[in-house]
Amino acid sequence: MADDKARRPKVGLFVTCLVDLFRPTVGFAAVKLIEASGCDVEVPAAQTCCGQPAYNSGDTADTRAIAESVIAAFESYDYVVAPSGSCGGMLKIHYPSLFNDDPAWKSRAEVFSAKVHELVSFLTDVRGMKGVDARFPKTVTYHDSCAGLRELGIRDQPRTLLASVEGLELKELNGANVCCGFGGTFCVKYADISNAIVSEKTKEIAASGAETLLAGDMGCLMNMAGKLQREKRPVSVRHVAEVLADMTGDVPPIGETTSD
Repeated sequence: MADDKARRPKVGLFVTCLVDLFRPTVGFAAVKLIEASGCDVEVPAAQTCCGQPAYNSGDTADTRAIAESVIAAFESYDYVVAPSGSCGGMLKIHYPSLFNDDPAWKSRAEVFSAKVHELVSFLTDVRGMKGVDARFPKTVTYHDSCAGLRELGIRDQPRTLLASVEGLELKELNGANVCCGFGGTFCVKYADISNAIVSEKTKEIAASGAETLLAGDMGCLMNMAGKLQREKRPVSVRHVAEVLADMTGDVPPIGETTSD
């Protein structure tokens, strides 16, 4: 933005429901990374769900009400950043279409959505970050979430930053761009199909030979971590932000109770 040189940009962190409820460390990692990029971060207390579950279920009225609340809570910030391609895609891509019959709110939604970014793409594409000060001496593989990849074009950004992590070796995952089977309410409504999809995914994860699986969406990570554990595959699972922020010692891998 034009006044970035005069002051540090203000970022509103959209924490996401799954991070808030199941993995707060990802939120703290996001704050650390955003601050390292030269921004000030605030977490608006009035924020709530992005509305995606209601939206995907066809409940447009409730989705619109949620969107109005989120927009009002965040529109004063220079940027809105989410550690999730799925929630980021909802905020950035789908919000404006909710208000096609209301020019005033549509304009507000468009201004808001233009400021929304997924965390890692914000660091690299907006703030120009080329590397991080972190150490993770393990082999890792990376899953590209559907929404982040297809709606927001996130693929090279996490790999660019991971290449700077001391000791980390990336082993590319065969079918990294293939759905993990989570899909929000899809995994509940179509459990058998979801299980078949994630079973193929975990086979490829194991075949990669990596010690740790990384991704940028908690829904995908929880789904794959659960399946890996049920299959007793020795692969730990983490959100990429935890590795980039050098915060892997703070909490055990997703779904585990002891530190790795």
